[in-house]
Amino acid sequence: MNDHSTITMKDIAQELGVSVATVSRALKDSPRISEQQRERIKTYAREHNFYPNFLAESLRRSKVAPPKIIGVIIPQIAHYYFSTILSGIEEQASVRGYRIMVAQSEESYDREVRICESFMENRVCGVIVSQAKDTARYDHFLKLMNNHVPLVFYDRICTGINTNRVVVDDYMGAFTAVTHLIQTGCKRIAFYGSPMQLEISKNRYNGYHDAMLKHGLTPDDSLRLICDNRAEAEKITPEILLREDRPDAFFAVNDDTAIGILYTAKRMGFNVPQDICICGFTNGERAIACDPMLTTVEQRGHMVGEEAVDILVNHVEGISPMDKVDKKVVRTRLVIRGTTR
Repeated sequence: MNDHSTITMKDIAQELGVSVATVSRALKDSPRISEQQRERIKTYAREHNFYPNFLAESLRRSKVAPPKIIGVIIPQIAHYYFSTILSGIEEQASVRGYRIMVAQSEESYDREVRICESFMENRVCGVIVSQAKDTARYDHFLKLMNNHVPLVFYDRICTGINTNRVVVDDYMGAFTAVTHLIQTGCKRIAFYGSPMQLEISKNRYNGYHDAMLKHGLTPDDSLRLICDNRAEAEKITPEILLREDRPDAFFAVNDDTAIGILYTAKRMGFNVPQDICICGFTNGERAIACDPMLTTVEQRGHMVGEEAVDILVNHVEGISPMDKVDKKVVRTRLVIRGTTR
């Protein structure tokens, strides 16, 4: 029998003593095959990492040459940063002669696992992925790699696997932003971040922390909060601003959170930036739609998408060896607007 990573319907048929047609029908849940036989064949296929290539079969029937397809997993397409990355991926994939198949994990580990299985069934040539917030296990990613499907992580990388990745310089972006806050007179700077199991959260917190220490300020752990969306920011910020030792500035992990802080501060009668300074991280369209406009760190998502495609296609086409791990860091840029002095 072939190696398990390249097992075919013919291999399954020979091993189980049935015809290839029986295997094909069983995998399609045909009622012509008994339920017991279907389950026997499907169980064997699953155990040997076999996924029927229904996409290729349909293309053969339509007499169309199989396209080169890249699977793309986006946590949330509605998120501005992810949508700009997707735009970069789509444009560069087209330039390189590839098409993309896009799926949203909706920040769900279980959904992410199902998407990876679907990509294997559809025989994508590679996968570009930003992992879901609650992903703590990565067997589904290893299964792709074990089946010779190259992976490129972007934004939220899987630290449990040493594989290709494209990230922005989160640490330096945060360090530069917090340094700007300090240099304009801020001394008590709150940090609103994502869950700390995410590498981007650690890097942005470390940039914030090190900038404070470098300028002789001691970070206050009571001003370090897990908050990465507008609704949560509007919920927890009033209590922070009512403290006697309230912060005079906020550094937020993304623009939506920063805008939630801005809205709350203004509603409570604070003047931004005279009383409270605020800095976000993304530089999306909303950053210039608020009043005052938001100081923020630009992530250059379009470039992240382009770089991810180039790394993946180079592995698919053998330009880069499969065992070579490519890591690309895209530099950030601080955009100073009206929420800081």
